[in-house]
Amino acid sequence: MAIRVYKPTSPARRFMSVLTYEEITKKTPEKSLTEYLKKNSGRNNQGKITVRHQGGGNKIKYRIIDFKRNKLDVPAKVAAIEYDPNRSANIALLHYADGEKRYILAPLDLKVGMTVVASEQADIMPGNAMPLQSIPVGTLIHNLEIKPGRGGQMVRSAGLAAQLMAKENGYATVRLPSGEMRKLPLNAMATIGTVGNSDHENVRLGKAGRVRHMGIRPTVRGVVMNPNDHPHGGGEGKSPVGMPAPVTPWGKPALGYKTRKHKKYSNKMIIKRAGNK
Repeated sequence: MAIRVYKPTSPARRFMSVLTYEEITKKTPEKSLTEYLKKNSGRNNQGKITVRHQGGGNKIKYRIIDFKRNKLDVPAKVAAIEYDPNRSANIALLHYADGEKRYILAPLDLKVGMTVVASEQADIMPGNAMPLQSIPVGTLIHNLEIKPGRGGQMVRSAGLAAQLMAKENGYATVRLPSGEMRKLPLNAMATIGTVGNSDHENVRLGKAGRVRHMGIRPTVRGVVMNPNDHPHGGGEGKSPVGMPAPVTPWGKPALGYKTRKHKKYSNKMIIKRAGNK
C-alpha cells in the first residue's frame, strides 16, 4: 500500500502523510462480525484512571477476528479486504463453502478471489493456516499460538513475520520479529506469510488532531510539573530531572527497568532474548 504525501499548504500539511488504501475493496464492515466497543478513557470500575493519556477519539466498532483458525478443511474465498480501526493490519473477509463468514488478518499478497484454508495438508500459500509441525523449516509465518487452541497471540501487527527455524522433541523453534528465539508446541497453529499493510510504519500523522482522533490525550513532561505532581518537578527555570536516571510519576525507573516476571511460566521456552547476541 502506497503512501500519499500532501503539499505543504499549512504547517501541519507539510509533514503529513496518509495511506492510499488502494488495497481496500469494501468500506463498510460486515454487520454480523462487529461489536459495540465501549470506551472507558483509561478508567477502571471505580472511575479511577489506571491508564493515562486515554480519552476521546472517533467512535469505532470492534471487528471480530478469527485468530484461532479452527474451521479445518473448509475452503474459504476472500470476498474483500477491509480497513480495521482497531489494529495496524488490514483484515480479509472470508466466505466459507458452508456459508459462514469470518475475518482474518490480511497477509501480504492476499487478493480478492483467492482461496484459503486451515488444514494440516494445506499448501504453503499466504493466508493458509496449519500446525507448526506441517510447515517447512524456513517459512515466514504470523498469528502464532502460544498455547494450542487459545488462538494467535504473537506476530499480528502490520508488516511483521516470524520464521520457523527448527523442529525437534515436540517443539518448534521460531525467530520472532524482535530477534527473540523461542520454542512453541508443534501442534500450535500459525498462518503462512507476512502480515500486510507494511507501509503503516511510514505514515506521519503531521498534527496533534490526528493523534486525538485515535483516542490519545496529551502527555505532559514531568520536568514542567510541580514537585508534588512528579519526582522530576520543581526547580527555578529550566532544570534537569535532578536524579541519576528518569523515573515514572510513582518513582519507578523509567529507562532500562525490566518488568517481566522472573518466574513467568513461559521463561523456559525462550532460547534467546531479544537484543542479546
